Amino acid sequence: MLEERDIDCPYCGENLTVSIDCSAGSHDFIEDCIVCCRPIELHADIDAGQLLGLKARRDDE
Repeated sequence: MLEERDIDCPYCGENLTVSIDCSAGSHDFIEDCIVCCRPIELHADIDAGQLLGLKARRDDE
C-alpha cells in the first residue's frame, strides 16, 4: 500500500511529493529532489501499515 506525503527539500526548500510503501514497515530511503537533484534521506515510521511520521534530512547531517 502506497501513501503520498508532501515534504520540503532540506537543501533548496522546494515542496515535493514522495510515495511511501506502508507495507514495508519502518524504513529509510533516499529520494532525489526534482529541482536541485540532491539526495534527501527519508525515514518513514510505520506501524501496522499506518504511516506515523516521515522525517526528511540532508545526507550530510
